[in-house]
Amino acid sequence: MGGLKFLLEKEFKQIFRDKGMLPLIFMMPILQLCVLSFAATFDVKNINIEIADLDNSVLSQQLIGKYEASKYFNLISFRHSTDNLGEGLQEGEVGIYLEIPKDFEKDIVNEIPTSIAIKVDAIDGMTAGVSVSYAQTIIQDFREEIGERYGIKETAIAKGQLPLQFNISNQNWYNKTLNYKFYMVPGLLVLLVSMIGMFLTSMNIVKEKEIGTIEQLNVTPISKAEFILGKLTPFWLIGMFVLTIGLLVAKLFFSVPMVGSLVIVYSFAIIYLFVVLGLGLFISTLADTQQQAMFIAWFFMIIFVLLSGLFTPIENMPDWAQKITLLNPVRYFIEVMRGVLLKGATWSDVKNNFFVIGVYAMIINLMAIFAYRKTN
Repeated sequence: MGGLKFLLEKEFKQIFRDKGMLPLIFMMPILQLCVLSFAATFDVKNINIEIADLDNSVLSQQLIGKYEASKYFNLISFRHSTDNLGEGLQEGEVGIYLEIPKDFEKDIVNEIPTSIAIKVDAIDGMTAGVSVSYAQTIIQDFREEIGERYGIKETAIAKGQLPLQFNISNQNWYNKTLNYKFYMVPGLLVLLVSMIGMFLTSMNIVKEKEIGTIEQLNVTPISKAEFILGKLTPFWLIGMFVLTIGLLVAKLFFSVPMVGSLVIVYSFAIIYLFVVLGLGLFISTLADTQQQAMFIAWFFMIIFVLLSGLFTPIENMPDWAQKITLLNPVRYFIEVMRGVLLKGATWSDVKNNFFVIGVYAMIINLMAIFAYRKTN
């Protein structure tokens, strides 16, 4: 018992003597809890909807008004029959598309069943199912109000018919079977590549410091840029290998569809890996111990995961959290992976992601080069 007491005393003294470790121990759980409370929500709201009104009647406008007044939907675009219908859904601007047919009001007044088409982006099966349910609930409420207003219910019963009904048809785009694995596997693959790259590199230079070999490297004639590049290259190759294995597993074991070009995926991964590897090396140059490096890397990775849209849609997060996600490199790779593999996104669809991650890669690696202190 006495040995255990002295061992515990030594460990506590060692922790509290490390001035860099104390803020990480006490600040990380608080910050992660705050982010988790707001970001990790399974409530589906702020659903972007596109409505095409082919009837342009009073009743169709009233139905549209119900969606505008709903706290769950954001009316992004309003189209007529002469517009390109469903364009917002194809471009990923909206999650659900609703089409009000021609003669909508006429059929209602004449007690003729009418059809309303709903198309939904079903990459995220859970969100798609809830979105359609919300949309159908609004249509159901509208049907009851119109039935009472025109006395359709009483008239139909008197005739021995059913009250006014809307035939609603919905189509699941990009994920017809609502298979949740199709949504999660590409995102988890991004997470796996990111964690391997960041954790390995974050431990690299600091390990050299601990064992004393960093002094031998510092007196060599190589430049700082060559030093950082030499540290990056092996782990970059490992990251590309892991990505390849992951894609094979996704296809062979999970049957994840790969609609788009893998050239786009690999081209983006080449740049993206320099971001996470550069960030890991930047952490390693600043940390004094491997424990510090691991805590810092894990802290950033937790934030990246929560604000990446991996588990919950970014649209469901608060406005301030959505703005923070613009600084999250993991978000951009997940968008590319899901967009290319499931939607068949082209170069023009992901060019903004390439630009952002390219700028990110240059900034992060320059920071790592300048942070590395080389002595002669």
